[in-house]
Amino acid sequence: MTTDTAPAGLRKSKKRETRQSISDHATRLFIAKGFEQTTIAEIAAAARIAKKTVTNYFAHKEDLALDHQDEFTGALAATVDARQTGESALHALRRAFQDAVTTHDPVSGFSGADFARMVADSPTLTACLRELHDTREIQLARALADATDAAPDDIVVRASAGVLGTVHRVLFQRIQELTIAGRPDNEIADLVGAEATQAFDLLEPALGTFAVA
Repeated sequence: MTTDTAPAGLRKSKKRETRQSISDHATRLFIAKGFEQTTIAEIAAAARIAKKTVTNYFAHKEDLALDHQDEFTGALAATVDARQTGESALHALRRAFQDAVTTHDPVSGFSGADFARMVADSPTLTACLRELHDTREIQLARALADATDAAPDDIVVRASAGVLGTVHRVLFQRIQELTIAGRPDNEIADLVGAEATQAFDLLEPALGTFAVA
């Protein structure tokens, strides 16, 4: 058993290391040169691997910059699915966001000034980020439909997902703006944490008891 599983484990570990190395080299080049100006060939040369290896790990160039896409797009839906007994979707999402702000979670927007500026300066990445926000909202709507035994196209579900998704989108953008402005993470967390309270309070009358577990 040990002989059979060890090589597989080592291969998996090696693949993770290679993927991380490619991502690290790509990020460094994107920040230094700009996303649009950096080529896959330059990334491969920096990582000392074949160009084909880069594309085997990352199908699209933007995947190299935004390499936590699945975690980002699925985060809100996962929070709704994991809400506590007696907890509404709004309260679960509110709690999860405040936790993310406290820990300076990169997926919630705490990416560092250089990285945030690189994304903001790239039309390609800006458009990709908009699509990721849209996808996150769609997945949230599916989770809300499951939570309320409603049809996926139910207007209450879609409207609720739209409102909740918009608040998260605005707060994400707020973190990015403050990051680019050079504000330290602790200060951003305090400011956005207070602003998030105001934003979620606005939703309380309409969604405070919606999709309670």
